[in-house]
Amino acid sequence: MPITDTTLITRSLAARKFSTITTIAVVALGVALMLVLLSMKDAGKQAFDRGRGNMHVLISGPQQDPLVTVLNSIFYSGAPRNYMFITKRDELLATNPLAWAIPTQLGDSFRGLPVMATTPAFFSDFQPAENTTWTFTQGRAFDKPFELVVGAEAAAIRGLALGDRVSLTHGTPKQGEDPHVHDEFVYEVVGILAPTATLHDRAIFSDLTSSWTLHAHDRRLGELGPDITTTPADLLDEDKKITGLYARVLSRPGRDVSAIFQSAFNGLRSDPTITVAAPKQEIDKLFRIVGNIDQIIVALAATVLVVGAVTVMLVLYQAMEQRRRQIAVLRVLGCTKPRIFSLIVTESAFIGAAGALAGTAVGLLAARVVADILYQRLGLVITPGFEPRLVLGLAVATIALAAVAGLIPAVAAYRTPVIKNLRPAA
Repeated sequence: MPITDTTLITRSLAARKFSTITTIAVVALGVALMLVLLSMKDAGKQAFDRGRGNMHVLISGPQQDPLVTVLNSIFYSGAPRNYMFITKRDELLATNPLAWAIPTQLGDSFRGLPVMATTPAFFSDFQPAENTTWTFTQGRAFDKPFELVVGAEAAAIRGLALGDRVSLTHGTPKQGEDPHVHDEFVYEVVGILAPTATLHDRAIFSDLTSSWTLHAHDRRLGELGPDITTTPADLLDEDKKITGLYARVLSRPGRDVSAIFQSAFNGLRSDPTITVAAPKQEIDKLFRIVGNIDQIIVALAATVLVVGAVTVMLVLYQAMEQRRRQIAVLRVLGCTKPRIFSLIVTESAFIGAAGALAGTAVGLLAARVVADILYQRLGLVITPGFEPRLVLGLAVATIALAAVAGLIPAVAAYRTPVIKNLRPAA
């Protein structure tokens, strides 16, 4: 049975198992890194775009950074620092072409999860993601003070169920701090939301009136002493604060983009008492910043691939010293110099192909793991996108790079003198 080139290559690689496996691992690492970074890059932006829902503008208190406002008010990265009064919402609706403006207030928490105070319109007008309406797996939306609606992930994390009675914490205490729990007020869980694949899944929602009452109670304690009770009837205009408005510009039914959006946006921005942010623009700005970091990381992954190719070259070149006699024997048995050259380049390409295959498998798994970690820790739903053309292109590029790395060892094999290397070792 004749010995084929494939047989020669596989036997050669099997004879150097440790170096072969190590080299394949280095190549696979570069491929996996590159695949994870490229697949997660666009997926992350899509997740943030999804989270802004169907609002057109986010309005908050004065002198705030629009990007920080978006991150705080939509993605719950922190509590907005400045506030405005609920009367501002009525003023803006009366003087601007807004379809709706839903007030929100952030600042309180429940066992580390954010609590957003809002109105029932949050569940009827605002869509958490494009073409995604709120639905309830259990219960209903709140319709009176001191009722809670719980996001799907928040309910799972904290074990909340319909009918549970809980108290909220003022702010989000840092580790080691004693939390200021509003024990004087007890809320009842009346609704559990279905998952929306947004960060709203990790939030808890209450009505504004109960939130105002909580904070008015703190004010009244300082004014009237500890032996008091506070009800919504005790609220003053100064107690009715909000930290944001989810707003949508008037548009035709079935259309997301409004022809008057830019003029409405400019009109809102001319008001010095508020900060106006277009979530889509701010998310694009965020990813332009992140994109610069992505380029550095992708460059590092490419460097790892190049290091893998250099490793292939060094391993094969070093092996030439041990294989000169084997090459000389092959020459005597009829192998031509071009065939020897081809064998070495093919062996190098084989290592690249094995590394590309292993790296693709590891990359697909790693991307899934990273997406799961982001969801568990941040509630950010990312679906890695694996374009077949991207995966195929990366694999072809890896194989080609490995083949190029094999040229120097192949030239060394091509030039191996037959007679000199057939002499018996001293």
